[in-house]
Amino acid sequence: MKQIVLATNNEHKIEEISFILQNLPISVLSKKDFNNFPDVEETGTTLEENAILKAKGIYEATNVISVADDSGLEVHALGGRPGVMSARYAGEGCSFEDNNRKLLKELEGVPENERTAAFRCVIAICFGEDNVELVQGKVTGKITTEIRGEQGFGYDPVFFLPFYQKTFAELPPEEKNKISHRAIAINKARELLIKRLEIEVPTE
Repeated sequence: MKQIVLATNNEHKIEEISFILQNLPISVLSKKDFNNFPDVEETGTTLEENAILKAKGIYEATNVISVADDSGLEVHALGGRPGVMSARYAGEGCSFEDNNRKLLKELEGVPENERTAAFRCVIAICFGEDNVELVQGKVTGKITTEIRGEQGFGYDPVFFLPFYQKTFAELPPEEKNKISHRAIAINKARELLIKRLEIEVPTE
């Protein structure tokens, strides 16, 4: 069975990616399967650069096809911030709530029609040295004026989807995982893995 390794320590991401790849004849490995699994420093200035850095770093350490993602919230009224700094927007060691409250504070007084934003996820797959391919997923919405919902993580409680009239954090996880930026990107990565690894997809 072919193997891939997920270049992340985030259990939410591991669960989401593993679920979408579960019916493929691929063994999905993670940090717990290796003795020497480095923490790759995210020094890139874009989501693409960080995803590539992580994918290459973990491939070099494990010699296994590696899958890495970097995701960010891009708020148009803030010139695309927090973007690549999304996870640590309120500072090193900050919580999800810290980030959300900083974002809402910065958008105080901004009218609803100018609170548009996009969640973007870039996935890099490293198949070998200097052999990296990228896919991405994107979802558009608006930033609320208050924290809403108990589900999800990150900026989910402030990212409002007009079509659903709910934030990501107000949607059941199984619903969010069908439409999220990460789900879109993972499904594209799934198709790329099928093509590159010449996988025969099991029929139901």
